[in-house]
Amino acid sequence: MNSTKSPNKISDSTNINQLQIDAMESSTSNGKELRQQALQVLAEPNPQRKAIAATALREAWQAGRLELNCEAELQGMAGIPGRPERPELVPPLAVKRRAMNTPEGRATLIHALAHIEFNAINLALDAIWRFANMPAQYYEDWLQVAQEEAYHFSLLDAHLQAMGYHYGDFPAHNSLWELAENTGPDVLWRMALVPRTMEARGLDATPALRAKIAQTGDHAAAEILDIILRDEIGHVAIGNRWYAYLCQQRNLNPITTFKELARRFRAPQLRAPFNLEARLAAGFTETELEAMQAN
Repeated sequence: MNSTKSPNKISDSTNINQLQIDAMESSTSNGKELRQQALQVLAEPNPQRKAIAATALREAWQAGRLELNCEAELQGMAGIPGRPERPELVPPLAVKRRAMNTPEGRATLIHALAHIEFNAINLALDAIWRFANMPAQYYEDWLQVAQEEAYHFSLLDAHLQAMGYHYGDFPAHNSLWELAENTGPDVLWRMALVPRTMEARGLDATPALRAKIAQTGDHAAAEILDIILRDEIGHVAIGNRWYAYLCQQRNLNPITTFKELARRFRAPQLRAPFNLEARLAAGFTETELEAMQAN
């Protein structure tokens, strides 16, 4: 068990309740605009506060307390995405792997998953504020993703704390956000590569990972992965839907465009085995899957 106090730790229910109050007050006032508020939540560095604020933001939208300006060209701000002092961000190869047959090894894995979900909150919020002139449903879809990623992070964060650790206790890498930064100039680039490449890899990897975790006896973590896989199918489907929409709008071939963008941005190469059932459920076409398997 790690006895070092993490600067990211929320130590008691009073602090959690205050975070909930503060987050809801900052995200739910009448007359505020959704995309501008998404940018504000993105800038929040505290992971727990960000997760609560993302949830409150969607609840405020559903309650009709926020406006939406699809056409506004918003200006970013320094320090986005907001992130805590820890975890230390290192190159991917510097992130050590530990065997899952030890408590620390399992905690390292849960920490890595929590880091992915924290970044996924940021990615969804960024997709909302950054890209103007999309249909209103686009912003609603990514708001749903932000809320569900916040839920995933909160589940993993709580499980990590139950194991005696905290988010920030282990190093992590930043490749997911680096690809997001590279695709920031064009919503087509973002939809092509982040949900359809980086997030879709989770559809392939999760079943085997879940089986390994269950074998260690950590059934709570296995159940969290069931929730994540269920929701991630929907998230990848949202990315696929808007990628197809943009390709149609620009009269582009989805398969050749994806290949060109993957090569241009040096996206991670797709490797078998693929979770074909999940990918089909997430909106990949049979033709796309055939092309993927042929590479």
